[in-house]
Amino acid sequence: MSVKVERQSIFDAVLFDLDGTLIDTAPDMVAVLIDMLESEGRDPIDYRLARSQVSNGSAGLIRLGFPDVSESRHERLRLEYLDRYEQSVCVNSKLFAGLEDLLNQFDDHGRPWGVVTNKPARMTEPLLAALGLSHRIACQISGDTIPERKPDPAPLLLACKKTGVAPSRSVYIGDASRDIQAGKAAGLFTIAAAYGYITEGDDIAAWNADHLVQNVQELTTMLRKGANLDAS
Repeated sequence: MSVKVERQSIFDAVLFDLDGTLIDTAPDMVAVLIDMLESEGRDPIDYRLARSQVSNGSAGLIRLGFPDVSESRHERLRLEYLDRYEQSVCVNSKLFAGLEDLLNQFDDHGRPWGVVTNKPARMTEPLLAALGLSHRIACQISGDTIPERKPDPAPLLLACKKTGVAPSRSVYIGDASRDIQAGKAAGLFTIAAAYGYITEGDDIAAWNADHLVQNVQELTTMLRKGANLDAS
């Protein structure tokens, strides 16, 4: 897909979903699930299959690994998962290749950027700190920062308030339909990240994002043009 940025897509602030969009957290999140399966005497799970569920958080991963348990058992396993994951939130997680340079350019040109995620703050904050991003980020909205979570637009509206940039001048990038739904409802330009954690059978085009990128290079090219970094 060719990159074409129209006047209405020019933006002054960039907001990212976290898992599968800004940071590749699958190695650590899937490792916790595999450890739990081993503890329960269950067979290991295919990494690629589990990776596709990471954007669905602890609930999606437990549902994948333990599809036959009761709701009450599922919730106990989910809480155990969160406790385990909190202890290993950034062992092998890292920014997707190419995004470090992009964030550096945002910083150099005074373009605020931030994160809006459904991930709980007790995992989001240490993850960003471990990767050296906490002191650079303009806003960090976690899944429990306010009562509302994506696909509700409230977290994105709060992020725009914190960056001081109107939604119409902001862009949100995500790898799940709820990201695009929330972004559009909040009035942001939306980009669907096909390189993220996409489940089998997902029709990304049906999310109706304003733009779709297949890889980080496409995303970087579009964001550089959209934020006028080359002209600054």
